[in-house]
Amino acid sequence: MTKKLLGIDLGGTTVKFGILTLDGEVQEKWAIDTNILDDGKQIVPDIVESIKHRLELYGLTKDDFVGIGMGSPGAVDREKKTVTGAFNLNWANTQEVGSVIEREIGIPFAIDNDANVAALGERWVGAGENNPDVVFMTLGTGVGGGIIADGNLIHGVAGAGGEIGHMIVEPDHGFACTCGSNGCLETVASATGVVRVARLLAESYEGVSSIKAAIDNGETVTSKDIFTAAAAGDSFADSVVEKVGFYLGLAAANLGSILNPDSIVVGGGVSAAGEFLRSRIEKYFNRYAFPQVRKTTKIKIAELGNDAGLIGAASLARQFVTK
Repeated sequence: MTKKLLGIDLGGTTVKFGILTLDGEVQEKWAIDTNILDDGKQIVPDIVESIKHRLELYGLTKDDFVGIGMGSPGAVDREKKTVTGAFNLNWANTQEVGSVIEREIGIPFAIDNDANVAALGERWVGAGENNPDVVFMTLGTGVGGGIIADGNLIHGVAGAGGEIGHMIVEPDHGFACTCGSNGCLETVASATGVVRVARLLAESYEGVSSIKAAIDNGETVTSKDIFTAAAAGDSFADSVVEKVGFYLGLAAANLGSILNPDSIVVGGGVSAAGEFLRSRIEKYFNRYAFPQVRKTTKIKIAELGNDAGLIGAASLARQFVTK
Protein backbone atom coordinates (compact mmCIF):
# COMPACT_ATOMS: atom_id res chain seq x y z
CA MET A 1 0.00 0.00 0.00
CA THR A 2 1.28 3.49 -0.88
CA LYS A 3 2.14 5.50 2.20
CA LYS A 4 0.44 8.79 3.03
CA LEU A 5 1.16 12.17 4.59
CA LEU A 6 -0.78 13.76 7.45
CA GLY A 7 -1.00 17.56 7.53
CA ILE A 8 -2.14 19.79 10.42
CA ASP A 9 -2.92 23.49 10.04
CA LEU A 10 -3.20 24.93 13.55
CA GLY A 11 -5.14 28.20 13.81
CA GLY A 12 -6.62 30.29 16.59
CA THR A 13 -10.19 29.24 15.73
CA THR A 14 -9.89 25.81 14.12
CA VAL A 15 -7.39 23.00 13.67
CA LYS A 16 -7.55 21.60 10.14
CA PHE A 17 -6.33 18.10 9.31
CA GLY A 18 -5.73 16.32 6.03
CA ILE A 19 -4.57 12.95 4.74
CA LEU A 20 -2.64 13.39 1.50
CA THR A 21 -0.84 11.31 -1.08
CA LEU A 22 2.90 11.76 -1.53
CA ASP A 23 2.04 13.90 -4.60
CA GLY A 24 0.03 16.40 -2.57
CA GLU A 25 -3.49 15.23 -3.37
CA VAL A 26 -5.89 15.69 -0.45
CA GLN A 27 -7.79 12.44 0.19
CA GLU A 28 -9.54 13.24 3.47
CA LYS A 29 -10.09 16.50 5.36
CA TRP A 30 -11.60 17.37 8.73
CA ALA A 31 -11.43 20.10 11.36
CA ILE A 32 -11.96 20.62 15.09
CA ASP A 33 -12.39 23.77 17.18
CA THR A 34 -9.23 25.15 18.80
CA ASN A 35 -9.74 25.14 22.57
CA ILE A 36 -7.61 28.07 23.76
CA LEU A 37 -9.00 28.04 27.33
CA ASP A 38 -6.72 27.27 30.29
CA ASP A 39 -3.62 28.61 28.47
CA GLY A 40 -4.29 26.33 25.50
CA LYS A 41 -3.40 23.22 27.50
CA GLN A 42 -6.00 21.12 25.66
CA ILE A 43 -4.85 21.94 22.12
CA VAL A 44 -2.21 19.23 21.71
CA PRO A 45 -4.24 16.51 23.52
CA ASP A 46 -7.23 17.41 21.31
CA ILE A 47 -5.07 17.04 18.19
CA VAL A 48 -3.82 13.63 19.35
CA GLU A 49 -7.34 12.44 20.17
CA SER A 50 -8.72 13.62 16.82
CA ILE A 51 -5.97 11.89 14.83
CA LYS A 52 -6.45 8.61 16.76
CA HIS A 53 -10.21 8.78 16.20
CA ARG A 54 -9.92 9.41 12.46
CA LEU A 55 -7.30 6.75 11.84
CA GLU A 56 -9.56 4.25 13.55
CA LEU A 57 -12.52 5.51 11.52
CA TYR A 58 -10.63 5.13 8.22
CA GLY A 59 -9.09 1.79 9.18
CA LEU A 60 -5.54 3.20 9.08
CA THR A 61 -2.54 2.64 11.35
CA LYS A 62 0.71 4.51 11.97
CA ASP A 63 2.37 2.18 9.42
CA ASP A 64 0.28 3.75 6.64
CA PHE A 65 2.03 7.10 7.10
CA VAL A 66 5.44 8.50 6.22
CA GLY A 67 5.08 11.37 8.66
CA ILE A 68 3.04 14.23 10.12
CA GLY A 69 3.68 17.88 9.25
CA MET A 70 2.21 20.86 11.08
CA GLY A 71 2.01 24.62 10.62
CA SER A 72 1.62 26.76 13.74
CA PRO A 73 1.49 30.46 14.60
CA GLY A 74 4.17 31.81 16.91
CA ALA A 75 7.91 31.23 17.10
CA VAL A 76 8.58 27.64 16.06
CA ASP A 77 11.72 25.74 17.08
CA ARG A 78 11.98 23.20 14.27
CA GLU A 79 14.64 21.13 16.04
CA LYS A 80 12.92 20.87 19.43
CA LYS A 81 9.45 20.87 17.75
CA THR A 82 8.14 23.45 20.20
CA VAL A 83 6.11 26.66 19.84
CA THR A 84 6.56 29.88 21.84
CA GLY A 85 4.57 33.12 21.86
CA ALA A 86 1.54 32.00 19.85
CA PHE A 87 -0.71 34.50 21.59
CA ASN A 88 -3.85 33.72 19.59
CA LEU A 89 -3.58 30.19 21.02
CA ASN A 90 -2.91 31.49 24.56
CA TRP A 91 0.54 29.92 24.24
CA ALA A 92 2.67 32.65 25.79
CA ASN A 93 5.15 30.10 27.15
CA THR A 94 6.97 27.35 25.26
CA GLN A 95 4.72 24.40 24.36
CA GLU A 96 5.88 20.84 23.80
CA VAL A 97 4.19 19.82 20.56
CA GLY A 98 6.21 17.37 18.49
CA SER A 99 7.43 15.19 21.37
CA VAL A 100 3.86 14.62 22.60
CA ILE A 101 2.40 13.88 19.15
CA GLU A 102 5.26 11.54 18.20
CA ARG A 103 4.97 9.67 21.48
CA GLU A 104 1.19 9.33 21.33
CA ILE A 105 0.74 8.63 17.60
CA GLY A 106 4.03 6.92 16.80
CA ILE A 107 4.59 8.75 13.50
CA PRO A 108 7.59 11.05 12.75
CA PHE A 109 6.65 14.73 13.12
CA ALA A 110 7.88 18.03 11.61
CA ILE A 111 6.71 21.58 12.32
CA ASP A 112 7.21 25.09 10.91
CA ASN A 113 5.61 28.53 11.04
CA ASP A 114 2.12 28.75 9.50
CA ALA A 115 3.05 31.41 6.92
CA ASN A 116 6.03 29.32 5.84
CA VAL A 117 3.99 26.18 5.35
CA ALA A 118 1.35 28.09 3.35
CA ALA A 119 4.23 29.16 1.09
CA LEU A 120 5.32 25.53 0.76
CA GLY A 121 1.79 24.52 -0.21
CA GLU A 122 1.44 27.14 -2.94
CA ARG A 123 4.91 26.35 -4.19
CA TRP A 124 4.32 22.58 -4.29
CA VAL A 125 0.92 22.09 -5.94
CA GLY A 126 -0.41 25.65 -6.33
CA ALA A 127 0.55 28.73 -8.31
CA GLY A 128 4.28 28.10 -7.70
CA GLU A 129 4.15 25.04 -10.00
CA ASN A 130 6.78 23.26 -7.88
CA ASN A 131 9.47 25.74 -8.92
CA PRO A 132 12.45 25.87 -6.50
CA ASP A 133 12.33 29.69 -6.29
CA VAL A 134 9.01 31.15 -5.11
CA VAL A 135 8.02 34.03 -2.82
CA PHE A 136 4.60 33.91 -1.14
CA MET A 137 2.89 37.03 0.21
CA THR A 138 -0.27 36.46 2.24
CA LEU A 139 -2.59 39.42 2.76
CA GLY A 140 -5.03 38.91 5.60
CA THR A 141 -5.43 40.32 9.10
CA GLY A 142 -1.72 41.02 8.78
CA VAL A 143 0.77 40.55 5.94
CA GLY A 144 2.87 37.42 6.16
CA GLY A 145 4.96 35.43 3.80
CA GLY A 146 7.46 32.77 3.04
CA ILE A 147 10.54 32.74 0.84
CA ILE A 148 11.65 29.55 -0.91
CA ALA A 149 15.05 29.83 -2.57
CA ASP A 150 16.69 26.93 -4.39
CA GLY A 151 14.02 24.63 -2.93
CA ASN A 152 14.62 25.66 0.68
CA LEU A 153 12.62 27.87 3.03
CA ILE A 154 14.57 30.88 4.24
CA HIS A 155 14.35 30.90 8.04
CA GLY A 156 17.17 33.23 9.10
CA VAL A 157 19.20 32.96 12.30
CA ALA A 158 16.24 33.72 14.60
CA GLY A 159 13.47 32.24 12.46
CA ALA A 160 12.34 35.68 11.31
CA GLY A 161 13.25 35.21 7.65
CA GLY A 162 10.41 36.02 5.28
CA GLU A 163 8.74 38.69 7.45
CA ILE A 164 7.52 40.41 4.29
CA GLY A 165 4.87 42.39 6.15
CA HIS A 166 7.56 44.38 7.93
CA MET A 167 9.31 45.74 4.85
CA ILE A 168 9.20 49.55 5.07
CA VAL A 169 7.23 51.01 2.16
CA GLU A 170 6.38 54.45 3.61
CA PRO A 171 9.44 55.67 5.55
CA ASP A 172 8.50 59.31 6.21
CA HIS A 173 4.79 59.44 6.99
CA GLY A 174 3.96 55.79 7.64
CA PHE A 175 1.37 54.38 10.00
CA ALA A 176 2.55 52.89 13.32
CA CYS A 177 2.91 49.11 13.18
CA THR A 178 2.41 46.59 16.01
CA CYS A 179 6.09 45.66 15.62
CA GLY A 180 7.09 49.11 16.89
CA SER A 181 8.19 50.52 13.54
CA ASN A 182 6.38 52.87 11.14
CA GLY A 183 5.44 52.45 7.49
CA CYS A 184 5.49 48.63 7.33
CA LEU A 185 3.76 46.96 4.38
CA GLU A 186 1.36 45.35 6.87
CA THR A 187 0.00 48.79 7.87
CA VAL A 188 -1.19 49.53 4.32
CA ALA A 189 -1.83 46.18 2.60
CA SER A 190 -3.53 44.01 5.24
CA ALA A 191 -7.34 43.95 5.42
CA THR A 192 -7.24 46.69 8.08
CA GLY A 193 -4.41 48.46 6.25
CA VAL A 194 -6.50 48.91 3.10
CA VAL A 195 -9.19 50.62 5.21
CA ARG A 196 -6.53 52.76 6.89
CA VAL A 197 -5.32 53.95 3.48
CA ALA A 198 -8.92 54.72 2.50
CA ARG A 199 -9.50 56.82 5.63
CA LEU A 200 -6.35 58.83 4.93
CA LEU A 201 -7.18 59.45 1.26
CA ALA A 202 -10.80 60.31 2.11
CA GLU A 203 -9.61 63.41 3.97
CA SER A 204 -8.57 65.15 0.74
CA TYR A 205 -10.96 63.55 -1.79
CA GLU A 206 -13.68 65.90 -3.04
CA GLY A 207 -15.61 63.81 -5.59
CA VAL A 208 -18.73 61.70 -5.17
CA SER A 209 -18.12 58.24 -3.69
CA SER A 210 -20.23 55.83 -1.65
CA ILE A 211 -17.10 54.61 0.15
CA LYS A 212 -15.95 58.14 1.04
CA ALA A 213 -19.47 58.97 2.21
CA ALA A 214 -19.56 55.86 4.42
CA ILE A 215 -16.17 56.74 5.93
CA ASP A 216 -17.23 60.36 6.54
CA ASN A 217 -20.43 59.11 8.21
CA GLY A 218 -18.50 56.89 10.58
CA GLU A 219 -19.92 53.69 9.07
CA THR A 220 -18.00 50.41 9.07
CA VAL A 221 -16.11 49.89 5.81
CA THR A 222 -14.16 46.73 4.99
CA SER A 223 -11.40 46.07 2.46
CA LYS A 224 -13.88 43.90 0.55
CA ASP A 225 -16.31 46.85 0.35
CA ILE A 226 -13.54 48.99 -1.12
CA PHE A 227 -12.51 46.45 -3.78
CA THR A 228 -16.15 45.78 -4.70
CA ALA A 229 -16.86 49.51 -5.10
CA ALA A 230 -13.66 50.02 -7.11
CA ALA A 231 -14.61 47.22 -9.51
CA ALA A 232 -18.04 48.83 -9.89
CA GLY A 233 -16.50 52.14 -10.95
CA ASP A 234 -16.22 54.14 -7.70
CA SER A 235 -13.28 56.42 -8.52
CA PHE A 236 -12.33 57.06 -4.89
CA ALA A 237 -12.29 53.32 -4.08
CA ASP A 238 -10.25 52.81 -7.25
CA SER A 239 -7.68 55.33 -6.02
CA VAL A 240 -7.37 53.32 -2.77
CA VAL A 241 -6.78 50.07 -4.70
CA GLU A 242 -4.22 51.91 -6.84
CA LYS A 243 -2.34 53.08 -3.73
CA VAL A 244 -2.37 49.60 -2.18
CA GLY A 245 -1.21 48.19 -5.52
CA PHE A 246 1.67 50.67 -5.47
CA TYR A 247 2.80 49.53 -2.00
CA LEU A 248 2.56 45.85 -2.91
CA GLY A 249 4.25 46.41 -6.27
CA LEU A 250 7.11 48.29 -4.62
CA ALA A 251 7.56 45.49 -2.06
CA ALA A 252 7.38 42.84 -4.80
CA ALA A 253 9.97 44.73 -6.85
CA ASN A 254 12.39 44.83 -3.91
CA LEU A 255 11.85 41.14 -3.20
CA GLY A 256 12.25 40.37 -6.89
CA SER A 257 15.44 42.37 -7.27
CA ILE A 258 17.01 40.57 -4.29
CA LEU A 259 15.80 37.03 -5.03
CA ASN A 260 14.71 36.89 -8.71
CA PRO A 261 12.22 34.09 -8.01
CA ASP A 262 10.21 32.36 -10.72
CA SER A 263 7.07 33.86 -9.21
CA ILE A 264 5.78 36.08 -6.42
CA VAL A 265 2.46 34.54 -5.37
CA VAL A 266 -0.12 36.72 -3.63
CA GLY A 267 -2.61 34.95 -1.34
CA GLY A 268 -4.82 35.55 1.70
CA GLY A 269 -8.21 37.21 2.01
CA VAL A 270 -7.31 40.49 0.29
CA SER A 271 -6.07 38.54 -2.75
CA ALA A 272 -9.70 37.52 -3.42
CA ALA A 273 -9.77 40.72 -5.50
CA GLY A 274 -7.89 38.59 -8.05
CA GLU A 275 -6.77 40.07 -11.37
CA PHE A 276 -8.13 43.48 -10.38
CA LEU A 277 -5.41 43.69 -7.71
CA ARG A 278 -2.75 41.54 -9.41
CA SER A 279 -2.57 43.82 -12.45
CA ARG A 280 -1.94 46.87 -10.22
CA ILE A 281 0.82 45.06 -8.34
CA GLU A 282 2.39 44.01 -11.64
CA LYS A 283 2.27 47.57 -12.99
CA TYR A 284 4.34 48.94 -10.10
CA PHE A 285 6.52 45.83 -9.96
CA ASN A 286 7.46 46.48 -13.58
CA ARG A 287 8.17 50.12 -12.79
CA TYR A 288 10.55 49.45 -9.89
CA ALA A 289 12.14 46.00 -10.46
CA PHE A 290 15.59 45.41 -11.90
CA PRO A 291 15.23 44.93 -15.71
CA GLN A 292 16.24 41.26 -15.80
CA VAL A 293 13.90 40.53 -12.89
CA ARG A 294 11.05 42.33 -14.65
CA LYS A 295 11.46 39.99 -17.62
CA THR A 296 11.67 36.72 -15.66
CA THR A 297 9.70 36.97 -12.38
CA LYS A 298 5.90 36.59 -12.60
CA ILE A 299 3.26 38.07 -10.29
CA LYS A 300 0.55 35.47 -9.61
CA ILE A 301 -2.57 35.03 -7.47
CA ALA A 302 -2.58 32.02 -5.13
CA GLU A 303 -4.63 28.98 -6.16
CA LEU A 304 -5.06 26.82 -3.05
CA GLY A 305 -7.12 29.15 -0.83
CA ASN A 306 -7.62 27.78 2.68
CA ASP A 307 -5.92 24.48 1.81
CA ALA A 308 -2.47 26.05 1.32
CA GLY A 309 -1.49 25.65 4.98
CA LEU A 310 -2.76 22.09 5.19
CA ILE A 311 -0.99 20.97 2.01
CA GLY A 312 2.20 22.81 2.92
CA ALA A 313 2.21 21.30 6.41
CA ALA A 314 1.88 17.81 4.91
CA SER A 315 4.80 18.56 2.57
CA LEU A 316 7.06 18.94 5.63
CA ALA A 317 6.57 15.21 6.26
CA ARG A 318 8.06 14.31 2.88
CA GLN A 319 11.49 14.59 4.51
CA PHE A 320 10.73 11.25 6.22
CA VAL A 321 10.35 9.38 2.91
CA THR A 322 13.12 6.79 2.81
CA LYS A 323 14.91 6.72 -0.49
